[in-house]
Amino acid sequence: MKSIILVSALLLAFCHGEPSPTIIPIEGGVQGDGITTRYWDCCATSCAWDQIVHTKNGQPVQTCQKDGRTPSTKENNAQSGCAVGGVAYSCSNQVAWLVNSTLAYGFSAASFTGGVDVAQCCMCVLLSFKGQLAGKQFLVQVTNTGSDLHQNQFDLAIPGGGVGIFTLGCSSQWGAPETGWGDRYGGVHTEEECNQLPADLQEGCKFRFTYMEGVSNPDVSFQQVQCPSELVAITGCGDLE
Repeated sequence: MKSIILVSALLLAFCHGEPSPTIIPIEGGVQGDGITTRYWDCCATSCAWDQIVHTKNGQPVQTCQKDGRTPSTKENNAQSGCAVGGVAYSCSNQVAWLVNSTLAYGFSAASFTGGVDVAQCCMCVLLSFKGQLAGKQFLVQVTNTGSDLHQNQFDLAIPGGGVGIFTLGCSSQWGAPETGWGDRYGGVHTEEECNQLPADLQEGCKFRFTYMEGVSNPDVSFQQVQCPSELVAITGCGDLE
């Protein structure tokens, strides 16, 4: 069934004359049904620590300095900006973008076991939306996890999606309100409110209202796939061994 869904989406894009990259499932990889939420807390992600990330290229997820563009110093073990005195933040280019009208690339926190789950850092997963968004897919690289995540939960990295349990990062990096832009859980309410965010994050924020049509926390089916080179080039973090 998963292969049929994947092929159908690619055929739809092809028929529309759009780019349709080859998506290769990982044999024996994770798959199933899951839930989504959204967040953007500006913190250095869990998968940015080389003590816990074991990938083919040996690199954890890249973090950035306060401007969101300059790579963090001290390799990737600089203290997170979500801690007092921290200097490492989420890079502003680790946001979603459209490949075609039915496929987007991006990043997500995730847990497959419930709670902190760093064993799957930097794997890529194809999310197939259900309900109102059926027919659209979101191919994400797992860059984060969290103690507050449930089993098979994907916390999509969407600027303006709410800071959640970490309130210091965005206020420290961008001077955002302590509870973030919009609600602490859920974030901004409209596409227009995305204009409150720094310029580098505004398009990533609007993704929720354009490609995702403003649908809040859609359910998904998911399947592990090979990471596109475009995602690995941004994070510097490769597939799991």
